[in-house]
Amino acid sequence: MNAVRRMIAYPVAILMAAMLAACGSGHGSGVSVTVIGDPADPFDEERALSPARELLRAATTEGLVAFDEQGRVIPALADRWIVTEDGLSYIFRLRDGTWRDGEALTAASAREALRRAIRAQRGSALGLDLAGIEEIRAMAGRVIEIRLSRPMPYLLQLLAQPELGLAVDGEGAGPMQFAQVQDLAILEPIPPGALGLPEIPKWDERVRAIRLSAMPAARAVERFNEGETDLVLNGTIADFPLTSSVGILRGTIQIDPVAGLFGLAFVEDAGFLASPENREAIALAIDREALIVPFGVSGWVPTTRIVPPGLDAETGDAAERWADMTIENRQALARARVDFWLQGEEDPEPLKLRISLPAGPGADLLFERIAADLSAIGIEAEQVGLGDDADLRLIDAVARYPRPRWFLNRLSCAAQRICSEAADDLVTESGTMSNSAVRAAVLREAERELTDANLFIPFGSPIRWSLVRGDAIGFATNQWGWHPLMPMALLPR
Repeated sequence: MNAVRRMIAYPVAILMAAMLAACGSGHGSGVSVTVIGDPADPFDEERALSPARELLRAATTEGLVAFDEQGRVIPALADRWIVTEDGLSYIFRLRDGTWRDGEALTAASAREALRRAIRAQRGSALGLDLAGIEEIRAMAGRVIEIRLSRPMPYLLQLLAQPELGLAVDGEGAGPMQFAQVQDLAILEPIPPGALGLPEIPKWDERVRAIRLSAMPAARAVERFNEGETDLVLNGTIADFPLTSSVGILRGTIQIDPVAGLFGLAFVEDAGFLASPENREAIALAIDREALIVPFGVSGWVPTTRIVPPGLDAETGDAAERWADMTIENRQALARARVDFWLQGEEDPEPLKLRISLPAGPGADLLFERIAADLSAIGIEAEQVGLGDDADLRLIDAVARYPRPRWFLNRLSCAAQRICSEAADDLVTESGTMSNSAVRAAVLREAERELTDANLFIPFGSPIRWSLVRGDAIGFATNQWGWHPLMPMALLPR
């Protein structure tokens, strides 16, 4: 049975206390965490992991390593590790302790759990990220080795992802357990003794319950303003205007310094969109600098590149596209391509493009700016929902590790319907190369292939925001936009 779905059977007294805690706020009564989404998200197994379910899974089914509130990799099931000098072997020593069923935490059981977790990602973009793992070996006692076909300096960040949580018989080893009460997940830190670890004196006085729920953004912000929740997580640009109702309390609105993909992906390549030059016309027309002006977010940097400039040493020195052209000149060139295509049609009709965006006032603002730019080149835009037929759709995703490979894998044929097999082949080829400089050059060529194909229109970095009560514990902004629950459950000594 899936670890997220399984409901821990608390003693009645503990469950009732947790339910009563849901009525209040503050340290003594626990903390209320609201994730923007659908109320069923924490418990929904039919779709890919939602942000709320990711948090719940990470809290109940940890991996070899985990993230702390600042986004740093910390020990979890493994209490220490070493990396060989060539970067091709990671050796982990597991902590003393047991799985939730009381069986010993061994290298053999952890290896099988990790293999299952990796197999579950086959055919996905995350599966491509993990392709460099060649072998997982159980060594003496509680030692496990991961051997790589190529260096993966971001392996620890991958192993800390919720999808790589380790479970035996469908159940993880904590560090928290939960009970579902209607649309509420009540999480309690598991006493160390229950995991075969040394007891911690006065454990009950050092921890508190977490009350996790998911709900639409407007209701989440309303609950925060009414003092009914301590934190609101998973805010995106689609709902950012709602934060204007929060007030001017210092530190209340927190924005994570994330990197990732934020822009429009083509999901149709027929008619006007059949040629890369015409798809480029759409990219030329959009005034990226003006997109975020209505939101008033300071420090946001637009880009025309798929892999953000300055990401790391593999990024190279590629320049921004059309850097020597004004937006007026770019739109004039784009308009000329639209007119040329229409002239070649026997019975030309006005060009219309359907753009798929999430619901929310921020998405509406974003569409207004995009529609105005497309109108300037003779194209009418129509806003449609996420599940509707469309010509372009918004991609708004935070990078899980700071390498070009993450960006290229998210635009691969494993992740997108309209894609570049040539770019995919180059990314795969780079994985066979031992020389880091040559590998980086091949990845840059893959980015150029994707850029020339004009399959994705980058805008800049995603926007991720949270609402945080002034006395919140265990929360910090970080580059992953990841806010684990266990640090929020630990009270200061």
